[in-house]
Amino acid sequence: MSDATALSAPWRATVLTLYPEMFPGPLGVSLSGDALGRGAWDLSAQNIRAHGLGRHRSVDDTPAGGGAGMVLRCDVLAAAIDAASGPDDPRPRLLMSPRGRPLTQARVRALAAGPGLVVICGRFEGVDERVIAGRGLEEVSIGDYVLSGGEIAAMVLIDACVRLLPGVMGKEASGVEESFENGRLEYPHYTRPREWEGRVIPDVLTGGNHAAIARWRGAEALRLTAERRPDLLDRSVMPFTE
Repeated sequence: MSDATALSAPWRATVLTLYPEMFPGPLGVSLSGDALGRGAWDLSAQNIRAHGLGRHRSVDDTPAGGGAGMVLRCDVLAAAIDAASGPDDPRPRLLMSPRGRPLTQARVRALAAGPGLVVICGRFEGVDERVIAGRGLEEVSIGDYVLSGGEIAAMVLIDACVRLLPGVMGKEASGVEESFENGRLEYPHYTRPREWEGRVIPDVLTGGNHAAIARWRGAEALRLTAERRPDLLDRSVMPFTE
């Protein structure tokens, strides 16, 4: 592949799952769906069971040491990963897992700037630990809770990335002041009507003084963050700027 071809290649997401019929799902509508239809990015959902063992395409087995549930086999999952992502594939391999590192906007932005993702959707009690090390999987969590499988988490991750791709959002600046971009939650928004059920739009937003509006938005972002997510202030490195 030439350098010119590589630069023009769309951002690619490959999802390894036991339920490929779940995709594109929400990714096929709205911003991500429109971008998918235009070829701004590419989505491939591949069935892990295609690499299953025996007549019934078995993909799991009982946990070593005993315990409830089943575990995805390392040999089956490794075969699925190898078929989807060769040794020269530069895309990171991500395993959606509640024990993974929490997904952040900074990580999303870095992933969106790359060539794409290979996302593995866990099921059952989890996956054999050896395939995580053997195939260099990065475990990613979207929150401190447990889902039935990694598919919905994968959709969250992919959607967060796709909306940052060039040309996907209507205004490129619309993502700059969103929650988490500057170490703050986003400031409140208002639109017509001017008054609704006795509640009015703050005067500063209708006065036309853009410097005053910027100061108000910065103060409100800081206030909401301090009230709802003070942990963000502890690790913030980029203050709100006008």
